[in-house]
Amino acid sequence: MTKDQVRIALVQMSCVENPQENLDKAQERILQAAKGGANIVCLQELFTTLYFCQTEAYEPFGYAEPVPGPSTAALQELAAELGVVIVASLFEIRAKGVHHNTAAVIDADGSYLGKYRKMHIPDDPGFYEKFYFIPGDLGYKVFQTKFGAIGVLICWDQWYPEAARLTALRGADILFYPTAIGWAASETSDTVRSSQRQAWKTSHLGHAVANGVFVAAANRAGTEGDLEFWGNSLVSDPFGQVIAEAAHNDEEILYADCDLSKIAFYRSHWPFMRDRRIDSYGEITRRWIDE
Repeated sequence: MTKDQVRIALVQMSCVENPQENLDKAQERILQAAKGGANIVCLQELFTTLYFCQTEAYEPFGYAEPVPGPSTAALQELAAELGVVIVASLFEIRAKGVHHNTAAVIDADGSYLGKYRKMHIPDDPGFYEKFYFIPGDLGYKVFQTKFGAIGVLICWDQWYPEAARLTALRGADILFYPTAIGWAASETSDTVRSSQRQAWKTSHLGHAVANGVFVAAANRAGTEGDLEFWGNSLVSDPFGQVIAEAAHNDEEILYADCDLSKIAFYRSHWPFMRDRRIDSYGEITRRWIDE
């Protein structure tokens, strides 16, 4: 493989109540992904725990840990052993009463490259994240790994074109989205389920096309409480073509071979970056434009 050829793997798995069991399981999946030739492995959102944000309770704060901390230390050792880059979403305690939904990025030599704190925090039935997480304050970041420049955004961030654009403008070749999204188990309409999942998928493909980058979303699997996570982790090329997609709701390691040289090809043929009218976008920072 040339330096532009990168194999990524998305770990789509179910979780249990015990964080150590989830960490052990994730490490085993990373080992399998490395054996499958992966250079970069991305885990799903909050992979060490159940998705506790379905309710507002104080007990889950006990799951929070420093980043870097115990989980990142274990993953750093594994990354160095296997020679892979790891993207890992964790419940970060920053200070007493100050918590974030955070993704750590570990390079292939085991070095800790830094972290991204989730910027957009939802507060919807079954997704009460504002109770647990403070919005990120590190901005949009790109990490220079052994296998390329990657940007990391987290779940709810995936609905915001501004987040994808700003990360791409910093030089990301691949946007990774650790994710935990699904339906309410009580939602039985196939039409509603299909339309929600299609909207989620379309959003990712739009980010890929508009920015000329690869987009990779690693979703959870399984049913937890009243949420049925739909899986369907996916990878899109810069033209918005799905090059890999995982099964619905099943555990899986999804592989995709990304040719980073295609980014220049697509951006030259669809020159959205060239034709951006940056002089006309000043009002984008307003909440609403009132006449």
